[in-house]
Amino acid sequence: MAEQNTEAKLKNLLKQEKIQLWNPPYTDDDNQPGQQHMQELANRYAPLLGLSAPEVGVALELIRVLAVKRGKGNKMFRETNVATLELLLPRDSKKVLILPPLTHCGLILYLLLVVLIAEEFGLKHVKLILNGKTLSGDQPLDQQGVKNHSKVMVLKVSDAEWKQQLMEDEEKKKNQNESIQRTQKGFQILSERDGSEDPDTTPFLEIGDQKGNPLNIPHKEKKALILAMGFHEKGRSLMKKKQYENALCHLLQADQQFSQCGSALLASVDNFAVLQLDIVWCYQALEALSCLEDGRSRLQRAEECFLKCYGEQQQRLLRIKGNTGREDVLFLRLYLLQSLIFYIEGDDRQARIQLSRVESLYSRLVLDSEKMAQLMSLGFTDREARLGLRACQGDLQEAAIHISNRRQEREDLKQRERQRRRTRMEAISTLSELGFSRRDAARALHHAHGDVDKAYGILLDSSQATQSRCLIQMFASLQLLYLGFERVSSEAALRLTGGDVQSATQLLLDNQGFISAELLSPPSTSSSSSPSSEEPSTSSTCPEDTELVNEVLEDISHHEEDYLDLTLEEESELIAAMKTYLSREATLS
Repeated sequence: MAEQNTEAKLKNLLKQEKIQLWNPPYTDDDNQPGQQHMQELANRYAPLLGLSAPEVGVALELIRVLAVKRGKGNKMFRETNVATLELLLPRDSKKVLILPPLTHCGLILYLLLVVLIAEEFGLKHVKLILNGKTLSGDQPLDQQGVKNHSKVMVLKVSDAEWKQQLMEDEEKKKNQNESIQRTQKGFQILSERDGSEDPDTTPFLEIGDQKGNPLNIPHKEKKALILAMGFHEKGRSLMKKKQYENALCHLLQADQQFSQCGSALLASVDNFAVLQLDIVWCYQALEALSCLEDGRSRLQRAEECFLKCYGEQQQRLLRIKGNTGREDVLFLRLYLLQSLIFYIEGDDRQARIQLSRVESLYSRLVLDSEKMAQLMSLGFTDREARLGLRACQGDLQEAAIHISNRRQEREDLKQRERQRRRTRMEAISTLSELGFSRRDAARALHHAHGDVDKAYGILLDSSQATQSRCLIQMFASLQLLYLGFERVSSEAALRLTGGDVQSATQLLLDNQGFISAELLSPPSTSSSSSPSSEEPSTSSTCPEDTELVNEVLEDISHHEEDYLDLTLEEESELIAAMKTYLSREATLS
């Protein structure tokens, strides 16, 4: 990381002085370094960076070589459409790779890129990531944002020691893909359930506000949000196990699903901001933060989202929750990651400013072990103790009261939720006893916001409309029968023409009164009583679906503030590392 800091500072100095290392006198006609001028630069910059001239000379030569290769790549791309990619390998230096034209078939080019990486760097199984998104062979690389001189991160898919055989590596990759597919399928099933069945046997998910009240969200957006939150929960579960590569794959899937949600919804919840923090945290855990240019933009989006959700000076959060201590851990991570990015970019001053904010927060959030022990001796869990002490700024008595109140609030919320679901099930049963299906009853109740009388009116209107349509269809069919056509052909012709008797008659005449198998289509199976095509449906409850649902439910935390329950152990390690990196600069200055 120190090397990247030095490189960034040198690039800034070169840019300020408008020095182009790839041109004379720093590079001669044979692309060799101009020794005298390069040495003069090293001698001049060394005291500015607090490094020895030889150290600066090595860094300048690396920048010069990459600049020369980049210049060659630009010329080659203009003349031949052959691209150059800069690969950032795991725990390795930057490498430049020449690619065939980007206009080649996406799948072939992707596989060729993987083969070239394997041959050049000995990495047999890799995952390629550009700006936080995994590249795939399903579409051309240029359509995925790959350009000349793009920086592509290379992640190892196999174990670091490479002790596993090819079959085991493939099994690992297969398991990763299967995990993503099973997670998606499980939460898709849950997102389709409408709560018309007993929740004890057929679980379903609802999205609520900070007080636990269900939010009325359009079905399409709700489905995307459930998938996004599901992938996020799975990713966080893997992060706790320090399986950062697998976690990153799931978190990026969550990011894709969040992109399908409306901006107004994302601005009202902090889930999206927390996801951005988690993604960048995985980057730094994989020691790959510097090779992904979207790290800064993700943190910027997170900060903007926190501002919208929590308000200026966290006033909205204070009004809703009564305190802001628990959410401060999110800002600690945000400032810490920002400090890291500033350092990598060579901006030591901003890195120190952010690190100072981090240390101030850390001193408030780090917990007294004796107070933790006292609270746990009262029967509170370690999570409750951490969250309680942070909410009450370390006050032991206030924390105990706060935790007890939170327990009561959660119990009251559970009771209200049980009563609400019990009332809903009773309403569905009442409507089903009147002859309507449970699915249609659930849809009508959703449309009527739980009002049984309104739901009954919706179902009745829909039933009458259905009967009216049936009478019209029957009359049209009788007209065709009266003209001498057979019933099966008449009904088929009416379906094909949308019930228009004149068009159906002409169709039958054109086909000599017979509708062929090619034209014949089965009757529509759409629910006639559905108040809206966007309303949810109850998914099947086959054993495989039940297994998938139970599997994904295990990854959902049973505590609504699990994402705030950080021990700060990892943060403490990164703070210490940042202080070490910056202390050298402080001493020299």
